[in-house]
Amino acid sequence: MPRIRQSDVEEVKARVNIADVVGERVALKPAGVGSMKGLCPFHDERSPSFHVRPQVGYYHCFGCGESGDVYSFLRAMDHVSFTEAVERMAARVGYTLHYEDGGPAPETTGRSRLYAANAAAAEYFRAQLMTPEAETGRRFLGDRGFDAGAAAHFGVGYAPKGWSHLMDHLLAQKFSRDELLQAGLVSQGQRGVYDRFRGRLVWPIRDVTGQVIGFGARKLFDDDQGPKYLNTPETPIYKKAQVLYGLDLAKRDISRSHRVVVVEGYTDVMACHLAGVTTAIASCGTAFGSDHITVLRRVMGDDSSSGEVVFTFDPDAAGQKAALRAFADEKRFAAQTYVAVAPEGLDPCDLRLQRGDGAVRALMDNKAPMFEFVIDQRLKDFDLGSVEGRAGALRAAAPIVADIRDPALRPGYVRVLARRLGLDMPEVQAAVERAARGADRAEKRETTREADAAPVAVAVTMASLPNTRDVALERGAMMAFLQYGHRIEPELFLRALQTPFGHPALEAVRSTLASTDLSQPGWAVTAVEAVREPFRSLAAELLTAEFPARTEEGAVVAANDLSRRLLVRELERQKAELLREVQRVPADTDEGRRLGLRLRDLEADRQRLIAS
Repeated sequence: MPRIRQSDVEEVKARVNIADVVGERVALKPAGVGSMKGLCPFHDERSPSFHVRPQVGYYHCFGCGESGDVYSFLRAMDHVSFTEAVERMAARVGYTLHYEDGGPAPETTGRSRLYAANAAAAEYFRAQLMTPEAETGRRFLGDRGFDAGAAAHFGVGYAPKGWSHLMDHLLAQKFSRDELLQAGLVSQGQRGVYDRFRGRLVWPIRDVTGQVIGFGARKLFDDDQGPKYLNTPETPIYKKAQVLYGLDLAKRDISRSHRVVVVEGYTDVMACHLAGVTTAIASCGTAFGSDHITVLRRVMGDDSSSGEVVFTFDPDAAGQKAALRAFADEKRFAAQTYVAVAPEGLDPCDLRLQRGDGAVRALMDNKAPMFEFVIDQRLKDFDLGSVEGRAGALRAAAPIVADIRDPALRPGYVRVLARRLGLDMPEVQAAVERAARGADRAEKRETTREADAAPVAVAVTMASLPNTRDVALERGAMMAFLQYGHRIEPELFLRALQTPFGHPALEAVRSTLASTDLSQPGWAVTAVEAVREPFRSLAAELLTAEFPARTEEGAVVAANDLSRRLLVRELERQKAELLREVQRVPADTDEGRRLGLRLRDLEADRQRLIAS
């Protein structure tokens, strides 16, 4: 494949706001001047340590050490090639790329083709919904309270009967059979390749950025021998354990409100959004699990207990099992979790149809804490009228209360459990404490095993630097150079940058930056990526860490001041050396007079820097 011109690679990167790209997957909050932070998308964490610095187009995680620019972020998150990452960002900003052979853009390959095939299929299905054959599908939607506008908003379409309508349409658009098979749009049978979705209503499933990655299809006709719902199989771009239907539409409100509503199906998501509950999402063809929690926490910015996660489950046996499965992973949420069960076992779609939009909104307001719901589910299998039943119920429910992270909540649930069982508080409290100790011992054993297996980290970080005055000055100056070097007075910046540092790790970063071409765009990132190991992570931290200032102008003033202080320190070191020499040389000799003049010039320079 022809290579993209390097000047175009840099131009596209300069035009893209990395915070917008990262923000489609991670809820970012301001973290000081010119910096943003959120929960790292590369590892699971409770507190945000992932920093993005839009001005320099760079990110770094202080937890796991991952860092890079917008292209490396896309390559890591979406598993695309470098060329595909550049092409995707160029399309985003409307920039026409040029290739080194001077020819037009080459045909994209790999994952880009799968995205394109899914997008083309979504358009085809949407158009088919308006055909006479799709009358059954339109009636299905209408019977559930969804008009043409609702169908268009969610991109609902129709897959016609027959074996190869979609395949023929996409082959005519120059997609290959192999690409359609890899995208999960067609299937391979004994008689050849045929459309996977036939005679069904089709919902496009999009990733958090809004790209179509797969489909969910509901059967409409009695002669359809397939399952009620049929989803895209696992593909290079569709991983059902990580996909949440409706997240592309809900992410903005989820991020703003720190609230998410988890429902069970496509029509439930539609009903909630149309009723005004615009934070509703659903899993796709699989139970809600730990990977889904990880995705949601990053979008929510789930780093405190102020958020809410509301699960809606049918009150039947299957719904209760779903709630218990969700509880098993619930402790991974920092947000408070609730269960909302509609009256008469209605799901949100039927509730809206029978009782209106207000009933759907009220369902979310009449939620019960997840812990109470799960406690009740655990107790219902025991005879609480007998001593044996109460003892068994206490053993079953005590670990639930022990799992409550918030120390302000746990005593209240001890009282709840004591009331449910009709037991004294001390007895229930003791059982909860025993369960907590058992869980702690198990966690410590697991932590010890992980620690024994983990390699020893050798990377130098800001936290590992000694806490001395000189190191603090060098660390601050290096942050100023990397983050605000373009705003430091040019002559001052170049002088300060050539001043050697005392700490070897900081000196490694400084010397690399000093040898970087500062006339080139993105010089700070170029320097960071050129720093040798084990100091590269330190350089990335210095580039992305919160700068100690309240405003942009305050940061510029501080950056200039740090540069001057660094130079003053160096001049004072040189002055001390000269004074030692002066003491060894007679003042009335040529060498003595030369040293005296040099000493005078150093002091004048120092006073000028102090006064400026």
